[in-house]
Amino acid sequence: MAKRSKKHTEALKKVDRTVQYDPINALELMVSSSYAKFDETVDVAVRLGVDPRHADQMVRGTVVLPNGLGKDVKVLVFAKGEKEKEALDAGADFIADEETIEKIQNGWFGFDKAIATPDMMGAVGKLGRVLGPRGLMPNAKTGTVTFEIEKAIAELKAGKIDFRVEKAGIVHVPVGKVSFGAEKLVENVTAFLDKLIALKPAASKGAYLKTISVSSTMGPGIKVDPMLLK
Repeated sequence: MAKRSKKHTEALKKVDRTVQYDPINALELMVSSSYAKFDETVDVAVRLGVDPRHADQMVRGTVVLPNGLGKDVKVLVFAKGEKEKEALDAGADFIADEETIEKIQNGWFGFDKAIATPDMMGAVGKLGRVLGPRGLMPNAKTGTVTFEIEKAIAELKAGKIDFRVEKAGIVHVPVGKVSFGAEKLVENVTAFLDKLIALKPAASKGAYLKTISVSSTMGPGIKVDPMLLK
């Protein structure tokens, strides 16, 4: 195991690993204990009371974070004709022409999100093997296969995230930057958790939000008490 830095050890001492904090205290503690020289990303990990092996317990959704992600989201759009012009006017960073598609096939991934109009999915499908594993494949369920290009781009640029429960029953998402401060981070975390709760499968029995943890890129995980969310 790699040796922890002195700063990480000091940050770890500030956190009582036996305590489940209320959301605002957890995020205040995370912000105060961050030590990296860069603006760290803040992540939330939630263990759900579901078994993703069963289709009726799969949890997947999207949410636009009220304070964004604190990063410039690069958007690639698969479109043609008027929709290509609409995409450029709406702020798309890249249009997937033949040259761009070839670059992607050769390993270029200079974008964070991809959108496609439904009539372009034939071309997009050929890139499934390279886009899929990186979570970049446009998908109707997350609103990235649509003719409403302007709306889709605006949402992604504003901080729309998509999430899906992993095999172990955990949902893991970014919710902003340390520089946001605890108050804005709480707003983002609340928006995400409200959406997550709304998606609770009928087949899920018992506790749905089992454990919640927040952490910065370099910092320790801090437990949040699910019972104190409201």
